[in-house]
Amino acid sequence: MKRATGLMLIGCAAVAAIGFGVAQAQQNATTFFVTSAGPGKGGDLGGLEGADRHCQTLAQAAGAGAKTWHAYLSTQGAGAVNAKDRIGKGPWTNAKGVVVAKDVADLHGASNNLSKQTSLSEKGEVINGRGDTPNRHDALTGAQADGTAFAGADDRTCGNWTKSSAGAAMLGHIDRQGLRDDDPSKSWNASHPSRGPDGGCSQADLKSTGGDGLFYCFATN
Repeated sequence: MKRATGLMLIGCAAVAAIGFGVAQAQQNATTFFVTSAGPGKGGDLGGLEGADRHCQTLAQAAGAGAKTWHAYLSTQGAGAVNAKDRIGKGPWTNAKGVVVAKDVADLHGASNNLSKQTSLSEKGEVINGRGDTPNRHDALTGAQADGTAFAGADDRTCGNWTKSSAGAAMLGHIDRQGLRDDDPSKSWNASHPSRGPDGGCSQADLKSTGGDGLFYCFATN
């Protein structure tokens, strides 16, 4: 009886180990996610370097830290950076193994597979969207619909991701939900600028329009 019980325990342990290994391999295959939380300082992400570091930290905690991770963010002014040029070549896969885009062109085209159900966090969780409480569907991007940076003096990057008060950031909708079927706000990366009582870049400002300081992360290798 003791031997049978021992064999049963060994068998259960083996099944659990196999299950863990499959889950770990799936996590390691992740090359795209939405941050489950932002740094907590609104549009001040510590610049691109700080945003990338946040992506890397979350990926590491989820078992995908062996890759190099970059935030999908543009900057403005001298030496402006295009968000689309920071994220590698693709394809990109979420934490459930679903391909969300084949390459940069597909990502910015009408055929990409980004939606509330596929734009998951690094933990494989769906992000609250329009109709949920609280709504967290705004994603910081600072980008135009084609993934390029904004020209001109109007701030669309919270001071190149260093401000947490006055300024504004271009936001995308993670769930791709808008008020109308033809509404530009259905865009995943260029829905509307942030706004709010503190100027547009504080954590409270971002929450006031349905956000939480979240952003997209892509593995570049």
